[in-house]
Amino acid sequence: MASAPSPAGFRLLATGQGLSWFGDAFGPIALAVAVVAGGGGAGRLGLVLAVTMAARLACTLLAGVLADRLAPGRIMVVSDLVRAASTLGTAAYFATGQDSALLLCALAAVTGGAAAFFGPAFVSLRPLLVTVERRHGANATLNVLQNAAFIAGPAAAGVFVAWAGAPWAFAVNAASFLCSAATVAAIRVDAPRAERTGMVAELREGWREVTSRGWLLAGLLAATAYHAAFGAVTVLIDVIAVRDLGGPTALGWISAAAGAGGLLGGLLALRLHPSRPLLVGWPCVALMALYAAAFAWPGTLPVVLGAAVVAFGGLMYFSVCWDTALQDGVPHSVLARVSSWDILTSFVAIPAGNALAGPLAHTFGTGRVIVVAAVVMAVASFAPMLVRSSRDLRRGGAVPAASRAVPDEVATPVGA
Repeated sequence: MASAPSPAGFRLLATGQGLSWFGDAFGPIALAVAVVAGGGGAGRLGLVLAVTMAARLACTLLAGVLADRLAPGRIMVVSDLVRAASTLGTAAYFATGQDSALLLCALAAVTGGAAAFFGPAFVSLRPLLVTVERRHGANATLNVLQNAAFIAGPAAAGVFVAWAGAPWAFAVNAASFLCSAATVAAIRVDAPRAERTGMVAELREGWREVTSRGWLLAGLLAATAYHAAFGAVTVLIDVIAVRDLGGPTALGWISAAAGAGGLLGGLLALRLHPSRPLLVGWPCVALMALYAAAFAWPGTLPVVLGAAVVAFGGLMYFSVCWDTALQDGVPHSVLARVSSWDILTSFVAIPAGNALAGPLAHTFGTGRVIVVAAVVMAVASFAPMLVRSSRDLRRGGAVPAASRAVPDEVATPVGA
């Protein structure tokens, strides 16, 4: 039997992750500054980022299986300790003036691979710490903390790197991983683990759980299309902001507006707990299409900033609704594996969109590509509503029989 929810455990989790998310902002800025200052240029930076993402992709599905087999807290602690070690190694690499692309990529691969194991375990641990009724509020709280860290972290990281240097910024990032590990290690919660039937069989079981739920399969397919389009948009809007809207200053304002919108979306989710999370959540994602389109028309900074606040607010509100739907609508014994498929679709699609942005813009023009991408994002946001179970899914995982993709087990609530 699973242990009772642990409010104290959730407070520990929120504290540790808030500090860790703040520290995470130091790593990317320190890496960019250190690589460029060391003469590596965009080529080496791109290689390191690609290796990090490749390692994360390669480990994501395995991470889901292990998080369903083992105590998720233990996996999170190990992931944090490994990332702390690899990040300290990166600090030492730059502090000692090393110039080995192979060594830097190896450190990046370790960091990315360890990060892959943290995500599904984190998804698995969260619903164990709160009651079913408090899941939405707990997810909103974590969302607010994450967005607050994403606003404050980059600003603090930029100042810190300029003052102390990139190696010390990596050290701060490593310390944040240790904070996360310490708080998670202090959490005391137990849960039944999935029966071990073999890696391949367990991977297949996770995918069957996805395909047996119409709302979940529709959501993952829609998210794949959405993220591919958004991947292209993220590249092109940076180009437009630098070229036409005011340069780096405009980028800073846009980033700040996006962060503020995300924070407002999380705060809104703390107060509004819809009984049908996907019916309310999916249309909120479509607001991101308006944000993308604002760069093509009217293409003025004030409109873009306003759209960023509204759109990222909607996106973060949806994120809370989606997390709650997963926790309510998927049995806990397979939750990590299902979340690993969710994570994988996003990680695969975004880099693909990034890579296609340049060639498409060169062939068809930046404005046209952004408009088409915005349309794809809007269609992908509303498409899941065509699946009845997406409209009907209620808090607690209940889906009316008429809208189920398969028999009763589809709507088994988490932890049943």
